[in-house]
Amino acid sequence: MNLAIRGIEANLGDHADDSFHRDLHPDLRADFILANPPFNLDDWFSDALRDDVRWRFGLPPAGNGNYAWVQHFIHHLAPNGVAGFVLANGSLSSKTSGEGEIRRRLVEANLVDCIVAMPEKLFFNTGIPVCLWFVAKNRANGRFRDRRGEVLFIDARKLGTMESRTLRVMSPEDTARVAGTYHAWRNATADPVYADVPGFCRSAKIEEIASHDFVLTPGRYVGAAGSRRRRRTDRREDRAPDGRVGRLSSTRVAAWRSGSGRTSGSSGTTKRGAVVTVDAVRYCPVNLLPVGHAGNGLRRVFHFLATS
Repeated sequence: MNLAIRGIEANLGDHADDSFHRDLHPDLRADFILANPPFNLDDWFSDALRDDVRWRFGLPPAGNGNYAWVQHFIHHLAPNGVAGFVLANGSLSSKTSGEGEIRRRLVEANLVDCIVAMPEKLFFNTGIPVCLWFVAKNRANGRFRDRRGEVLFIDARKLGTMESRTLRVMSPEDTARVAGTYHAWRNATADPVYADVPGFCRSAKIEEIASHDFVLTPGRYVGAAGSRRRRRTDRREDRAPDGRVGRLSSTRVAAWRSGSGRTSGSSGTTKRGAVVTVDAVRYCPVNLLPVGHAGNGLRRVFHFLATS
């Protein structure tokens, strides 16, 4: 239904299944992946997954599926593929059960291209802020400039306007500012040329990220108009447990298991321009998502970033 109401055609396969335990399209290698997986999933693991080929960067903790999803997406990327996905803020700084070590390996493998901190209150059902991850399988493929050895951090927490007391909306101008910043940084011949903007964006070298113990919270890197209060807020976000998101995810997964919320895709090989979307515990090959059907500001941001 999520695809249908946006006018997107897709082959969803003939039955629903578990993305981790029974990958219905193991041979799929996508050029683009857009994903909104369940945050902090605490019941994803079983011993059958312990030696899974997808855990190239480390075994994710059994009590949290965030880095299982990250590695699942990377596994399904084509050699020059790009993935954009939404995760809980805790994924940027958690060191629980080896998550920090997995994050270090991802950065050192030159997979992490851009991290965006989003504002709070973008969702109807929860007010918590989230982050956007963008990973690229080959950051020196000749299509754009060679970005190896650096990561772009964007702090978009101040963007958007309050449409109601509980809902913030990203305008097309907000989306264009974030996407334009990323495109200018990524492209060797961008006009205007990329420049760091204190408090909003900064390109950081891996050596600096290592000095922060591979914590990827944008506020640590972009700086902020000399505000001590802002730095304390960034530290609190580093420690945020995201418990509300976990409870929300459990509810969504329960609905899926009852048959009301999930379908799964079919197997296939790489197609030029193919996009894989992931919502809750599903993913499916779909046609390139048209901008006019990109939904709210959050979808527009990571669609533009990942596929433009």
